[in-house]
Amino acid sequence: MLNIVLYEPEIPGNTGNIMRTCVATHTHLHLIEPLGFSLSDKYIKRSGVNYISNCEYTVYQNIDEFFSKNQGTFYFLTRYGHRPHTSFSYENVEENIYFIFGRESTGIPREILKPHIDHCIRIPMTDKVRALNLSNTVAIVLYEALRQQNYLDLLFDEPHKSKTFIEDALAIGEKDDL
Repeated sequence: MLNIVLYEPEIPGNTGNIMRTCVATHTHLHLIEPLGFSLSDKYIKRSGVNYISNCEYTVYQNIDEFFSKNQGTFYFLTRYGHRPHTSFSYENVEENIYFIFGRESTGIPREILKPHIDHCIRIPMTDKVRALNLSNTVAIVLYEALRQQNYLDLLFDEPHKSKTFIEDALAIGEKDDL
């Protein structure tokens, strides 16, 4: 099972976007307090649209409570990582995999990273940028894991049959316009 962990997130819009991504991918979200906003905040609702009511998430008082209640393999996304996110295998669908992301302003504290240095990863980028947007980073890493798992139970086609644009276009002879 894939899990996204946000350590003390600060920006409600990022968390709302991540909640939406978690709903889209059947991924459990773990939020470690303190949060820089209220979960009922209008900004979370705006960025998560009407999907966040379907988001499965757990809130923890601190990182120690999170670690005491969860077991599996932990990966830490950090600018201090020296291995790309693609260098690990996430193929085992029976394994609990946790991708841990830090605060938007300061990341994950070094004292948390130190015992897990072998699982500190980074998305490769130029020297012109310190880090990508949190919600973008979550999506990049999560979809790499999902790709390795062959997207498990995710749909490859539009779920609403009445909105199948290509099939409808083919049926009425607009094939050349596609």
